[in-house]
Amino acid sequence: MDTLSSTDTSATAASPVPDARGLNLFRADPYAAGLARCYLPADLCDHLLPHLDRLGALAGGRMDELAMTADRHPPTLSVRHRTGTDESRIDKHPAYVELERLAYSEFGLAALSHRGGVLGWPDPMPAAAKYALSHLFVQAEFGLCCPVSMTDSLARTLRKFGDPALVEQVLPQVITQDFDQLQQGAMFMTEQGAGSDVSATTVTAQAQADGRWALHGDKWFCSNPDAGFAMVLARSEPDAGLRGVSLFLLPRRLPDGSPNHYRILRLKDKLGTRSMASGEIRLEGALAWLVGQRGQGFKHMADMINNSRLSNGMRAAGLMRRALTEAVFFAQQRCAFGKRLIDMPLMRRQLAKMAMRAEQARSVMFQTAQALAVNCQ
Repeated sequence: MDTLSSTDTSATAASPVPDARGLNLFRADPYAAGLARCYLPADLCDHLLPHLDRLGALAGGRMDELAMTADRHPPTLSVRHRTGTDESRIDKHPAYVELERLAYSEFGLAALSHRGGVLGWPDPMPAAAKYALSHLFVQAEFGLCCPVSMTDSLARTLRKFGDPALVEQVLPQVITQDFDQLQQGAMFMTEQGAGSDVSATTVTAQAQADGRWALHGDKWFCSNPDAGFAMVLARSEPDAGLRGVSLFLLPRRLPDGSPNHYRILRLKDKLGTRSMASGEIRLEGALAWLVGQRGQGFKHMADMINNSRLSNGMRAAGLMRRALTEAVFFAQQRCAFGKRLIDMPLMRRQLAKMAMRAEQARSVMFQTAQALAVNCQ
């Protein structure tokens, strides 16, 4: 099959400079449906194909427009209210908020691995279903998929290591599809002197009489810093290195509704993922719950990082696929020297090389997702 020439290009360009806006990104991908059948049970695949098709249409059209707008209007931080009180409020552009609604509420990307009922399917879906949908979503909006992944990973880590009472209290808030009730997730790990070297963590945790812990110190790079809940690494023990580090669940607000005791100091001015906020956090006695065993924080956090890193790979694979789709569309529609670019041997060779790498990336994504699923059983 000549997949380079047979790609659906129903949104034919009228201009000498072709524009793929409006292309259904699922239909434009000649391998997407077939790979879904390879990695998903037949009944689930049949159920999801219409949803993938709908998401493909959104990703190539409305979502693409929203993503472009959100990227041009990054979030802003209001440090203090006009009355002088601290508020650390992040204001997001309405285009980004609508993308959040599509991801969390309409398609349930952070919930579908944890509970039934998402997209009309009665049971939690396997990881392959989540990544098939997310691989398509990210082709329109890259930045938001980081908070979605962290929300999903936080739920998984909390279920695995959290106290049952804490899980019962928090989990429904992070896997709900009710957008007004949703509490997103985040991961606050990086410090100025502790990036990859987590053993150098200096943020401290002090036990409180009510069983909670008070966190003090700065976190240097925190994506989705206004999330409802964040997993935080802090030093709870006198031991040096990793043995003194524990994992904590930090709520944005306390049970009485008041803000927790930490501030967002500033937002990062980033080269990429500009639609999504990343910032610096100062913990000033912020109250948090211990997750898992004391001194085992990195081990527990690594479980969350595993899924986060796979999500990074998925996002890269999705961008590779989008780049290929754009290149094929352009080559099919653009003419030079009296013929279409797609009919020129050197162009076809280059597109074939791109297709091979994009499919390698997607196959690694699915295979890794399966391996992680087996490891978690």
